[in-house]
Amino acid sequence: MAELQRFIIELGTDFAFLARQKRITIDNRDYYIDLLFYHRRLKSLVAIDLKIGEFDAAFKGEMELYLAYLDKYESVEGENPPIGLILCVGKNPEHVELLQLHKSNIKVADYFTILPPREVLLDKLHKAIAIARNSLTCREGGHSDEY
Repeated sequence: MAELQRFIIELGTDFAFLARQKRITIDNRDYYIDLLFYHRRLKSLVAIDLKIGEFDAAFKGEMELYLAYLDKYESVEGENPPIGLILCVGKNPEHVELLQLHKSNIKVADYFTILPPREVLLDKLHKAIAIARNSLTCREGGHSDEY
């Protein structure tokens, strides 16, 4: 539990931890979301799925199912759509591009088997948050040159 607490602290003060191994039931079948957070500034649930190995196209469908469930049953009025983050050893850039994960509000990130310096990790997290904010701005009528 100490490792989870340290991870949450590293995410920053805007993340609120909601659940670990969050069980959801769809058509009498149980699924488990590895980590579930709420991001205060983004006003959005954040589902994190931890994968062993490289990114696989099937991960998209699984995360889309989680996000649809969260949007239908867990989101409250005034919140933005949930965000999915798939963490895996390698993200296979062409798979990610062809699957157009950004349209499903899903992000894929590499995790390290050997941790880089704390500054590198924090920099990557801040960049991911900036991308998510930019995505929300686009949905709210702004524009972006990122696509």
